Amino acid sequence: MATLSDIERLAVGEHGLVTISVARSDGSVHSSVVNAGVMNHPVTGDRVVATVLRGPSWKLGRIRETRRCTILFRVGWDWASADGPVDLAGPNDALDGVDPASIPMLLREVFTAAGGTHDDWDEYDRVMAEDGRTAVFVTPERLQGRN
Repeated sequence: MATLSDIERLAVGEHGLVTISVARSDGSVHSSVVNAGVMNHPVTGDRVVATVLRGPSWKLGRIRETRRCTILFRVGWDWASADGPVDLAGPNDALDGVDPASIPMLLREVFTAAGGTHDDWDEYDRVMAEDGRTAVFVTPERLQGRN
């Protein structure tokens, strides 16, 4: 059985690069690579897996519909995945308890939780706003892995 501590360890090993998977309407699975990490949920304070997705991305649209996804972390043959419901916070996704004015700082927090750094946070905020970036918080109902 995997833990969020396993996921945090694996995130460091791959610089936050993970596979995110969402169910298509026909039951097949769509997967792609994003950056993710573990952080406290901005409302509940619970430890969650978090990523930031582009506003017009297909996967974010699908997550808006299904309200869940799976994120897989791996380094070599060690892996751990978190599957569960999601909360969204972004320009088109209000999250009760999150002030819309705090979204830029929240996106920074997710980015740094995934191991990201930036030399110009004002530029980062500008690009995130232009892209309609949204924070995705996965509450792990199921943790699996090999480590």
